Amino acid sequence: MTKAWWKEAVVYQIYPRSFMDSNGDGVGDLAGIASKADYLAELGVSAVWLSPVYASPNADNGYDISDYRAIMKEFGTLDDWKRLLAALHARGIRLVMDLVVNHTSDEHAWFVESRKSREGPYADYYIWREGRGGSCEELPPNDWQSIFSGPAWKYVAERDQWYLHLFAEKQPDLNWENPRVREEVYAMMEFWLDLGVDGFRMDVINMISKDSRFTAFMNGPRIHEFLQEMNARVLAGRDLLTVGETPGVDPQLAALYVGESRNELGMVFQFEHMGVDHGKGGKWDPVPWKLTELKRILGKWQRELDEKGWNSLYLNNHDQPRMVSRFGNDAPRWRETSAKMLATLLHTQQGTPYVYQGEELGMTNVAFPRLEDYDDVEIKNWAREQMGLHGKKEADLLPAIHYMGRDNARTPMQWTGGANAGFTAGKPWIGVNPNYREINAEAALADENSVFHYYKRLIALRKKYPILAYGGSFTEFMADSEAVYAYGRSYAGSKLLTVLNFTDTDQGLAPMAEALKGAGTLLIGNYAKAGSESATGKEAAIPDPLVLRPYEARVYLAE
Repeated sequence: MTKAWWKEAVVYQIYPRSFMDSNGDGVGDLAGIASKADYLAELGVSAVWLSPVYASPNADNGYDISDYRAIMKEFGTLDDWKRLLAALHARGIRLVMDLVVNHTSDEHAWFVESRKSREGPYADYYIWREGRGGSCEELPPNDWQSIFSGPAWKYVAERDQWYLHLFAEKQPDLNWENPRVREEVYAMMEFWLDLGVDGFRMDVINMISKDSRFTAFMNGPRIHEFLQEMNARVLAGRDLLTVGETPGVDPQLAALYVGESRNELGMVFQFEHMGVDHGKGGKWDPVPWKLTELKRILGKWQRELDEKGWNSLYLNNHDQPRMVSRFGNDAPRWRETSAKMLATLLHTQQGTPYVYQGEELGMTNVAFPRLEDYDDVEIKNWAREQMGLHGKKEADLLPAIHYMGRDNARTPMQWTGGANAGFTAGKPWIGVNPNYREINAEAALADENSVFHYYKRLIALRKKYPILAYGGSFTEFMADSEAVYAYGRSYAGSKLLTVLNFTDTDQGLAPMAEALKGAGTLLIGNYAKAGSESATGKEAAIPDPLVLRPYEARVYLAE
């Protein structure tokens, strides 16, 4: 497999609205991010993925773009963006921008013109269709539902037609069948590349090609043609990170997007493992997840994509709840230990790890007491539907929101134990998690046994040992265990063995005693002696090598 900097990288995702506010208006901004460049350098990340900072009316927190070449006023100016880029580049950190081209805002100039008439240069920039029934206004073109709840079509009287919006009503889908639309997108990408960006994270990119019969809106008939055209026109010959958000793909489909000879994308974000706790009703119907199911999915991707393409490694992001609350244990006794265990999982599988802001501190979900405390359009739409159509009460909905809501990831970054967690001198746009007094960057940096310093060690090890990035031949042990996740990888004569305890009780490793005998030396573990030794890499003696302590993680290397 070809080597590349982005395969060896660790990427840090920043949600700008919630990262750092420099001017006291309660909203994070570009100058605030730049002020924390040294923090990112201390952590050791190779690249920053910046969630959208483009001009937007914020129907979906920046994923509804009204001008692709302008910066949202709340975040600053293009000059602020250039200063941020310079600050990151000066520290050896690359910058990856979010590319949101399945849809725009309905306030984008293209859509403002498109909705006026069925004639004119912008008439076919979006997906317009006749309604069903005796009147165009009577029924939408089909029964598709928006990902944010409700119908996926909106009627516009001026055209006497419906436009498609797979997300919010204010996010009309672009018509990629129109070559002029594609040319506009490619020109916009060139604009940002000329300014010095190092790659793109492509939002729901496998939705840009729709089946003309409207039977499917993911992985459509022209998707690979479009991406290969984008690659040829814009990406080829440049040393860029490109990652496509591709819901609804399996390893075989993913290989079509990221196969090295196909000239499409560098890697994908896939979501199969993020549905292990979804019930029949989807994400808002949470069910207890099983470790065996999580292992089955992660192992499948490790084995079936090996030597065929590259994957992203993550357990949370701006659209997912906090991983320590979902997959670990956020009780004070176990939060740090389980956060380190989950980090060990993400940094010892093949693929590029993504660290979502605050993950390196062990930040947790928040349980706001009222619906009005939440800001997310997805939460609001779902709650309105449940209360209006199904008679649910607010109290009925809060448990699912507390567990799965996107605002869990969007509460302000916890910098200090002071007012507003050090995020802003003003009133934050959304409430701060009350546990910021105990969980914050200031405390973590001062404690060499903290989650932050454990992440710093993992990232440093990835730079030192190529097996952490490139190792394949994924071999699993104790596959039927609902408590232990253990797997081996190999690369260039070296072998890596990772053992993880997903429970708060001791777990035996007798079934893999032979594998442990030849495992080599302990590379890293999340149990250490008192004092500073977890930061310096001197692990504590293991009381019994065949017993994993609660939420223990160990990584062995044999060279």
